[in-house]
Amino acid sequence: MAVDTTNKALSYRTYLTAVGIFIMTIAIAVKLINIQWVEGAHYRKLAKKRTVNTFVIPANKGNIYSADGSLLATSIPNYTIHFDAVAPKQSLFQENVADLAKAMSKMFGKSASHYQNVFQRARTNNNRFLFIAKDLTYTQFMVLKEMPIFKEGKNKGGFIVEAHPVRVHPIGKIAERTIGYERKLEDGTLRKVGIEGAFSKYLKGEDGKVLKQKMAKGEWKPIRDENEKEPRDGYDVIATLDVFIQDIAHHALLKQLQDYDAEHGCVVVMETKTGYVRAISNLEKDDKSGDYYESFNYAIYESHEPGSTFKLVDLIALLDDQKVDTSKVYDRKGGLIYYYGKKVEDSHREGPQKISLARGMEISSNTVLVQAVCENYKDNPQQFVERIERMGLDKPLGLPIAGEGIPSIPKPGSKRWSAIALPWMAFGYGVSVTPLQTLTLYNAIANNGEMIKPLFVSEIKEWNKTIKKYNKEVINPKICSDNTVKKIKVVLENVVKRGTGKSLYSKDFSMAGKTGTAQANYAVNGGMEKHYISSFVGFFPADNPKYSCIVVVHKPSTKNNNYYGADVAGPVFKRIAQKIYTDAPSSNKVKDVNKKVAKQDAKYQEYYSRLHKAKNKVPNLKGMPGMDAVALLENLGLKVIVNGAGRVKSQSIKPGEVLRKNTRITLELS
Repeated sequence: MAVDTTNKALSYRTYLTAVGIFIMTIAIAVKLINIQWVEGAHYRKLAKKRTVNTFVIPANKGNIYSADGSLLATSIPNYTIHFDAVAPKQSLFQENVADLAKAMSKMFGKSASHYQNVFQRARTNNNRFLFIAKDLTYTQFMVLKEMPIFKEGKNKGGFIVEAHPVRVHPIGKIAERTIGYERKLEDGTLRKVGIEGAFSKYLKGEDGKVLKQKMAKGEWKPIRDENEKEPRDGYDVIATLDVFIQDIAHHALLKQLQDYDAEHGCVVVMETKTGYVRAISNLEKDDKSGDYYESFNYAIYESHEPGSTFKLVDLIALLDDQKVDTSKVYDRKGGLIYYYGKKVEDSHREGPQKISLARGMEISSNTVLVQAVCENYKDNPQQFVERIERMGLDKPLGLPIAGEGIPSIPKPGSKRWSAIALPWMAFGYGVSVTPLQTLTLYNAIANNGEMIKPLFVSEIKEWNKTIKKYNKEVINPKICSDNTVKKIKVVLENVVKRGTGKSLYSKDFSMAGKTGTAQANYAVNGGMEKHYISSFVGFFPADNPKYSCIVVVHKPSTKNNNYYGADVAGPVFKRIAQKIYTDAPSSNKVKDVNKKVAKQDAKYQEYYSRLHKAKNKVPNLKGMPGMDAVALLENLGLKVIVNGAGRVKSQSIKPGEVLRKNTRITLELS
């Protein structure tokens, strides 16, 4: 019986084993069928991906040019370098590592022993991706590439190069916020600023694709000669900015901000008939360094109470609605009147008390303009507001550049409307507009009543082919009658001749415009702090306007009690207007073309001497005018990159080095 029991148990176990093997066989068969027919496509695709893959061919981003052809924004390669410490042969490494360390020390500053220890340690630890440097320029990359060991290339010398494009502004920080950028934020979204951001769809082009197969040592090789998709380079954008006018406006504003220790300010110069913005500068003081730089585009985004420059709206409404004429006489009443317990006061209360409306505008009398508006619109303020709306001042200009400020005009029946709304609007309080919106209004007067949209880009181009052209865009074909325009032009010219802007008057050059001094209150540390906003806006020449211009300065120093628009902002306007016409190339006949000019001859001799001394060596260009330096180097066969404006401050290739044609050299100007 015991034997039978044992045999039965053995037979049972054998049976179970066989069943188990059968089940495993079935499972394996099912898995194989599943892999082959169900998941096979996925695994084949995965295997192919590890050996064959599609790579992106980045498109070259388009350039941004100024109206005069200067390069405002372009892409240049930046280089990141790594070192495969295992790649060089032992003999190559040992014989040259000391020389490599010395070369690295000379270029980057740390001791040669430091670099030699780094390389030896990387070799010992089989480090195949040792970081060397990043953000190298092309010139620095070329120097590094010729160092011992590195010059043997990737496979023999372990020199690993990653090139990536970076966006640069060759003219420096001037108009930086308006030229703008496109930048990816940490959350993956794109931040688009200025022209670069607004026209990115044209600038960025289309990336291409290439199919590559993985080879030995991690290398990838194109499978066929043709790409899957050829990249299309971005188009070039032609901005309306003029570098000559931009340079004048920028430095004129900067000087005045420094002189008045102001917080920030902006200036815009616009071509009257086209709306092309020829210059725009936005400068803010750094509290720590005291230097001024571009951080925000104040001219476009900062909507604030304009003060007396808004009085142009009063004059247009009163004349065009035929309420009064410029000869209508008002009593200033000592330069102080009250409306609902709130005082309206002239900045200068002395002088004649009974004056015309035109004279009131010339001396920027708050009492005269407020009386004129209130007497004629108090029973129907909606008529005054509708006049503002017909001018288009209640809406943004609709600029392509992001961040335009929203104008604010109170309307009867709204929460913001009150008994003092109308008198306050009459001298530029209780309303809010941006500097560019104010300039657009004054430009309309200069342009005989036609209000046009400011333009920052004139054309999109692919080489010499025009892809898209931006022509004049009319906002309002006629903001008022020709008769009203004619009268207002005379008044604005008299503001400069004998009014609040008389300190700007020049018998040799005509200007027309309006001063503005607004008082602003800001909450600071639980209290209210008062400061001033000084402005001047107008056009020139007065008899045949070619340009309109606005200057706004926030928080000028009040230590000398001199914060008025004529004194703070006006000189910037005058400097710009005069320099554009006195420094611009003249079309007048030259009486004696052969007349010798000593200074000119001396400059030519200096240029000629440097050109012939150079021969096969790079000349010393320090202190040389930028234009002369570029001409000299290009005649020597070098490719020149210029940053800034003025005279040469430094050069990327040192004087005396052997001259190699077609080499890039960067000049820093100041």
